[in-house]
Amino acid sequence: MAVEATTPPPVVSGTTQNSSNNSSSTTTGIADNFQTFLTLLTTQLQNQNPLDPLDTNQFTQQLVQFAGVEQQLKSNDQLKALVDLGKATEATQALIYVGNNVAVDGSTAQFKTSATWNLLADKDATATVNITNSAGNVIYTGKYTLKSGNGTFVWDGKGNDGIQYPEGAYKLTATGKDDNGRDVAISTEVQGVVDSVDLSASPALLSINGSNYTVDKIKRVVRPTTPTTPTT
Repeated sequence: MAVEATTPPPVVSGTTQNSSNNSSSTTTGIADNFQTFLTLLTTQLQNQNPLDPLDTNQFTQQLVQFAGVEQQLKSNDQLKALVDLGKATEATQALIYVGNNVAVDGSTAQFKTSATWNLLADKDATATVNITNSAGNVIYTGKYTLKSGNGTFVWDGKGNDGIQYPEGAYKLTATGKDDNGRDVAISTEVQGVVDSVDLSASPALLSINGSNYTVDKIKRVVRPTTPTTPTT
């Protein structure tokens, strides 16, 4: 069977949706109450009974409490502004990936004209690759030479039985052995083109082969490479 690299499908531009939040009026309300409190305090002090003065310590404590609450609310507003700025920056970063071929942690890839996985191992190994369909049936098994680091495996959709399988989700698992027959751990990454970015989500979601990922899931930006070749 032929295993070949193919050009990623056409890129669908990401769409942008702006959302606006109404500013909170809490701080304004507290400020108004604070001014009212000061007015009442001044009026009471001006009209207090000289023989039975008001407890100034209590008023002072209330004054301090009002000031503390007002300061806390201002700090919250500033933190919210920083968070909003961070979200805007993250959204801008997400847009950079649209149209790029990227790799994310995972083992299930969408097959159209091809499906691509990255295989990562810390040493040279002979990898046994199994591909299963959505029903959990193994439809393809093969052995491939994997160099230390990472290699790209591109599947053309043909099973060991020669059948060309339809588009859909397929899962790849890989085990490895070194030259001495010892087990070598192999991890997998899913590779695909970022078709669009959903900016209405928080954090922004990148659509890759029909699945959504956040920016922090992207491990690297890659370009199509020649797939690993079967061992004889």
